[in-house]
Amino acid sequence: MHIEVGPAAQSEILQRFGREGYALKLVYDSEGCGCAVSGVPQIWVVDPMEPSEESPAAAYSPISILYEKRQEVFFEDNLRLDYNTEKKVFQLKSNQQIYNASMTLLDKRNTTSSVSRTQ
Repeated sequence: MHIEVGPAAQSEILQRFGREGYALKLVYDSEGCGCAVSGVPQIWVVDPMEPSEESPAAAYSPISILYEKRQEVFFEDNLRLDYNTEKKVFQLKSNQQIYNASMTLLDKRNTTSSVSRTQ
């Protein structure tokens, strides 16, 4: 799987979180949805991980997005992460569909200095 990070999304991510001290992770969050196949695609801001823990989807500097290999079944091979500057939301989409048109980045870091920066 590959995720292209659009220029507006890249700019917004770097403005909010800087260049280091975190990782981005694409998840198919089924918590509270009733079953594992009913979920919502989200991007979490997490503590930096060892490279072997997750598979890279967008692995170029300065933005990298990781994902769990077992969740790959919920997504197409090529995705785009964009940012709508008017609505101030991220959008995850492919050429065939929109996975989430109104996504915030959820700050799931465990560090004590971490402050939720989602809007």
